[in-house]
Amino acid sequence: MNEILILYYSQGGAVRNMAQLIARGVESVPNAKARIRTVPKVSTNCEATEPEIPASGDPYAELQDLEECIGLALGSPTRFGNMAAPIKYFLDGTTALWLKGALIHKPAAVFTSSGSMHGGNESTLLSMMLPLMHHGMLIVGLPYSEPALSSTSTGGTPYGASHIAGSMDDKPLSDDEKKLCMALGKRLAETALKLSR
Repeated sequence: MNEILILYYSQGGAVRNMAQLIARGVESVPNAKARIRTVPKVSTNCEATEPEIPASGDPYAELQDLEECIGLALGSPTRFGNMAAPIKYFLDGTTALWLKGALIHKPAAVFTSSGSMHGGNESTLLSMMLPLMHHGMLIVGLPYSEPALSSTSTGGTPYGASHIAGSMDDKPLSDDEKKLCMALGKRLAETALKLSR
C-alpha cells in the first residue's frame, strides 16, 4: 500500500482545505494515494467527549494509520506560534509506535494556517517537526526551485506550506498557497515512493 497519511486538525476549515490540496499533490504522483484523517477537539471539561466517529468530514486518525503509511503530512492551525492542542494530544499518544521504531525513515512534511502574516507560521511548522524527528522521520520541505515560494506575498515557507487566513478565518487560499500545498504533497509522495523501495 503506497498511502501518504495527511493528518490534520482544523477549526475554521483552512487547514482542512490545505489537506485536500496536499492530497491532490500526492495523487498526482503515479502509484501514490492519499489517506486523509483528522483528530477530535480536546476539551477542558474532563467529562466532555467527542463521538467515536465524527458526524461529518474525515475520519479520526488511529495509530494504525501512521504505521501503515509510507509518508506523513501533518497540519495544524497556529496557536501562539505552536501546534494546536488536539494535534499535540494525538502525537503524545504515539509512544507505542516510537518504542517499535515504526516511523523511522519515513518522510514527513508539515503545513499550517494562521490569522495574520506574522502569526507564528514558521514556528508552528518547526514545532510540528520536533516529535516527528523524535520518531526518526525524515523532514521534507519546499525548495526554492518552486517558483511560488519566491513570488508569494501570502503564505509559503521552505519549512512547509502555510496560509494566511485573516483574523476572521475568511481569506481563501491564494493561488501561490494552493500551488505550494500541491507541490508539497507531490514532493512528499515522490520521496516516500523512493524510500519505500
